[in-house]
Amino acid sequence: MKFIHLTLLFLVFLLLRYDCVFGQSYMSEEGYVEFISRAPLLEFKGKSDHLTGLIDLDQNLIDFYVDLNTIDTGIQRRNRDMRSTYLKTDTFPFAEFSGKLLTEFDPQSEGEQQVKTRGIFTIHGVEREIDVEGTLEPRNGGLKLNASWTILLDDYNIERPRVLFYELADEQVVNISVLLSPRIN
Repeated sequence: MKFIHLTLLFLVFLLLRYDCVFGQSYMSEEGYVEFISRAPLLEFKGKSDHLTGLIDLDQNLIDFYVDLNTIDTGIQRRNRDMRSTYLKTDTFPFAEFSGKLLTEFDPQSEGEQQVKTRGIFTIHGVEREIDVEGTLEPRNGGLKLNASWTILLDDYNIERPRVLFYELADEQVVNISVLLSPRIN
């Protein structure tokens, strides 16, 4: 009887351990995000290595956010103006995408798989439903995600500078790249 009890405890332990190690949830706090801003006479990027995210395949959930104060354009004055005047990071410090996978993804399959998501992208206090396409690839026990989408600044009530050499197009490209590790419960 004692042997059966210990065997059952061991099996429960293995099942719990299996869920922790082989669960379908992945996280990262060190992803890369950039926006590409184009103007008639100027193109620049804003970059951050502080993209935080979660993909939970069991719940079909995907969620990523970045502190906009970590985005660097390479010029301190432009960073300051972008944060205080246009993005208003005092009031709206984060950009976030939260949604669901629309396509099937097989974490056991090798190589990149095309994926599509639908969710809410929030920036500058405005939420809009968008579709985002990208790739997911099983890598080193985790997942590698690359995705890109376009936003219109007017859709998010973001004012644009209109100085001759500083004018921005309304359309901005957002790219993310992140390696997510299995989440231990």
